[in-house]
Amino acid sequence: MVSRMFRMETGVDKERLGLLRSRLRETNDAASPVLRALRGTPDDQEEPLALWALDEAGGVAAGLAAHTWGRWLHVNHLWVAAPHRGAGLGSRLLDEAERVARQDRGCVSSRVETWDFQAPGFYRSHGYELVCVIPDYPEGVKEFTLTKKLG
Repeated sequence: MVSRMFRMETGVDKERLGLLRSRLRETNDAASPVLRALRGTPDDQEEPLALWALDEAGGVAAGLAAHTWGRWLHVNHLWVAAPHRGAGLGSRLLDEAERVARQDRGCVSSRVETWDFQAPGFYRSHGYELVCVIPDYPEGVKEFTLTKKLG
């Protein structure tokens, strides 16, 4: 066996990061016919999706930030201002994001990560199923991953 020496470096290097992404993509495409078939199609383009609920003064009362990729909706952030919680704004935003993802972007599924003190019950009440729990992420907090088929 040949032993080689490697020098390790830290630091953000945009050119190397681009190379890393490109090489990983090539490796993934070689290993997965599903990913290979996805490349170059409209479903391979990550598209942002943002929805806002504005109060009477035009301020943000609630918002949802997501993206679609691979026929999936990925909910990144959903927030409702404290005075407006319980008024159904979160449900309306989530329902509309799912509708846009399904009808306008051809998505078949949705996913979200949420912490134990945030909204796992909210997502379950909207048909999401728990697929993963990561304890201590960060320490003392549980992260939940939930998914839903967009019928």
